[in-house]
This record gives sequence, C-alpha cells and structure tokens, in this order.
Amino acid sequence: MPEHNVPRTMSTQHPDNVTAPFFADNPELGGDDEIKEAFYAFSHIKCREQLWDCEGKEVDNFVVKKLLTGYEPYFKKHKLGRDVFLTLRVPNPSIEKAEAKILAETLESIPRNFDTAKLFYGEDIAPIFEIALPMTASADELLMLSQFYRKHVIGRKHDTICGKKVADWLGDFQPERLRIIPLFEDKEGMLNAAREVRRFISEEKVEEYQRVWLARSDPALNYGSVACVLIEKIALQQLWQVQEKSSVDILPIIGCGSAPFRGNLRPDNVDAFLKGYPSVHTLTLQSAFKYDYPIEKVEKAVGKINAHRSGPPIPVDEKRCLGIIEKQTVEYQKQVMSLAPLINEVSSFIPSRRKRKLHIGLFGYSRNLGGVRLPRAIKFCGALHSLGIPPEILGMNALSAADLDYIRTVYPALDSDLGDALRWLNRDNFRKLAPDVYGSVKEVLSLARHDEDPRHRKITSIIADNLAHKQVAILEENIVRAGFIRGFLG
Repeated sequence: MPEHNVPRTMSTQHPDNVTAPFFADNPELGGDDEIKEAFYAFSHIKCREQLWDCEGKEVDNFVVKKLLTGYEPYFKKHKLGRDVFLTLRVPNPSIEKAEAKILAETLESIPRNFDTAKLFYGEDIAPIFEIALPMTASADELLMLSQFYRKHVIGRKHDTICGKKVADWLGDFQPERLRIIPLFEDKEGMLNAAREVRRFISEEKVEEYQRVWLARSDPALNYGSVACVLIEKIALQQLWQVQEKSSVDILPIIGCGSAPFRGNLRPDNVDAFLKGYPSVHTLTLQSAFKYDYPIEKVEKAVGKINAHRSGPPIPVDEKRCLGIIEKQTVEYQKQVMSLAPLINEVSSFIPSRRKRKLHIGLFGYSRNLGGVRLPRAIKFCGALHSLGIPPEILGMNALSAADLDYIRTVYPALDSDLGDALRWLNRDNFRKLAPDVYGSVKEVLSLARHDEDPRHRKITSIIADNLAHKQVAILEENIVRAGFIRGFLG
C-alpha cells in the first residue's frame, strides 16, 4: 500500500476526561478553548488531525481564521491542509432532523475558509476538505452530501445574476470536491459498510484512497463490549476485501476511548491496541488520552501511533462471530434494562466536560430494548464504573468456554482488557445494588487475572452511600475522585 498523506492520529472532542487541560478557562470546554485545544493537539502532542464537531450549540465556522491568526508562527511552518488537518463532523440529515440545516451552513463555510487560507499562505491550499458523516447507513447519504456540495455550494459560481457570473461577483469557490468519510455506528451499518463503501467509491469515482470510520463506543453501548469488537473485526475484514478487489486503498479509522468498554486506548496501552487492530490506519485520541496522563507519556504514545504501518486485519470466521455477537447481545441488553434506572440516576451527577452537545446516540432507537433510554456512552460507562460495576463484563455470561477460546484468537487483548476493567470492581456494591445481574455474571469475574484497586473500591463504596442517603452535594465530587484514580471519567 502506498503511503498517503493521511494522519494516523485524530484528536477529538469526546468529553471523557477527568483532568481539565491547562489552557482551559473552565473544566467545561467550549468556544475558544476548543481553538486552543486544536493548536495544542497539533503543536504539543504532534497529533496531525483535529476533528471539529459541527453539531449542537456554539458551532464555530470561523475556526480556520482563529487558528491561523491566533497562532500565525506555527501555521506558517505547518500548513493547515497539508501538514496538519482539520476534519469536520456534520449532522446527518437522515437522523438529526432538527440540525439538518447546520449541514448546509457548514458546507457553505468551506469556500470561505479556503479564501482565508489563500490570503494567509499566498497559494491555493484547502484547509478543510474532509467531512465525516455520523450514523451512515447507505452510500446514498454520502452521495447526496457530495453532490449537494458540488451542485449547491460550488456549482453556484457558474450562475448568472443580472448578467454577471456569481464567480466574478463573489470570487471563485474552492475546493471543487470534498472527501466524505462515512462513520458507521451500529451493527447493521458496520456489517454493511463494505457494500456501501464499494458502491460509493464506484459512483463517486474516488481516487487513491477512501477513509472509513468505525465507532467503538455506541456499538458497545448497544450490544456489549465483546460483541462490538467482533462486529468491528468483521467490518475490517470485509473492508480489506474491498481494497483487495479495487484500485482504492481503504484507510479505516477506529473511534476509541480510554475506558476498556470504549476501546481501552490509553497512552500506556498503545502496543496492545495496535496489535489487535493491525489494519486500522487512524486512531482517535479522545480527551482522557490527551489530558489524564503525563504529557511525556502522551507524546511518546502519539509518536508510536504515528510511526505505525498498517497491514492485513486479523482473519475472522464471520458466521461464528455473528453467532457469538447474537448470544452476548441478547443477554447484555437484558442486563442493561435491569440496570437502566440505576445508570440514569447516577449519570445525572457525571460532570460535563464540553459545552457542545455531541450528536445523538443510538441506544434509544433500538426497538428490541423496550423503549429504554440511556445516557451517551461516556456517562453510561462513568455511571457504572463510579459504582464499581464494570460494564465490560455485562452479557459475557452467555458465552461458552469454546466461545471465549475462539474470541481470544481474534481478540488477543481480551484477557488484558478484562483485567483492566476488573481493577475497578467493587463486589459489595455490585452485589447490593444489582443482585440479579451480579448473580448472572459473578462467574465471569474470574475469567481474567486482576488486582482490584483498594482506593477505587473505597471511593465507590462512599459513592454508593452518598446515593443511598441522597447526599447529592458531594456525589459529583466523589465521582470525579474515582475518575482520577481510573484515568478516565467514562
């Protein structure tokens, strides 16, 4: 595979951190703090790509101007759009109806940002040319986005008004085309990803490479952590096959967090993660990765990921994996429905780390869950870990010894990931707060060797006591204390 100028690391705005970054005016990042964050990611930790969420409130369409003018010496040496990259995640009009027109507004801003960069650099450089579409379900959504941009944003320059061409009046509109990144976030989407990507690259006439983003948190929230990993393994295998049969390189992105439930990508666990996902090109560095570890460890980990070279994925038996996925999903969803009142109660005390509202989750749309609504994955994970109930083990009691033996062959970090999760176990809390679920999964607790952290056990016992006695004034403070011990909020 030729080496494309595509970043290996992508800094994101996921609010899973406990520690506030040094440059922030407030623990809840927003506005110009996120401009500072982008510069920090580029300049300090050498992450070459920043994801910019264009969903929810406080969307800043002047991010390019603020970066270039605020940090001129850096960006004169490191060109935005060539050396470092800004990628936009936009609302999906098929799902996020209330925010659909933010998509149009965002696309409209791209030529203006091009003009800003041209004035700054004195040459044609597109500072933004990639768009990620969340909750992608079909190639049609990607084609509509691409064609809307070409026809209604770029195409207008050819229109004539009062006998004058729009391009002569307003100036040229660039870039001519965008690269569209599908973000698949549920089982159906990921298992159909190869088919839809194949159709998109054919109809769009994509050249050289196509990036494809597979979510890690929402599928885990929907189906269970192990089931999520197996879904991703199938998708990665099928995407590799698309690459093998076409002239287009497929460059996967995995959206992983620091909690084991959300991927277990931490600065001190990079080697294990790369071993488990050899075909993945880009890894997301979420807020806990960036801010809850010493800067020296973060820089070293980012350097290791940036130097990594992809290869073929770990081969999987798709039929066998699908059977295991179904078994865990059924049991996992049953246990989550039982835990839902507890999760929802505790999640309301998980502090926010971003003023921006991230895009909606998928769990509430699952028809087979009886209409149970849950918080997003970060608060879901944070709520359970704050009580000493590791969400990673939910539903695993449905798997046989033979299932687990097979899973280890395709998911080599299974035991170490479970061991990392079980460090935060509080058996007493689990037994008292969720006796039915504990009774179902207690045998799973012996699957992996682990040392339970006594500090975390103590603070999670205090949290359970706070909850029982409605001591809400100190509940959030203790939840944060537990997060500091873990190295992630959720």
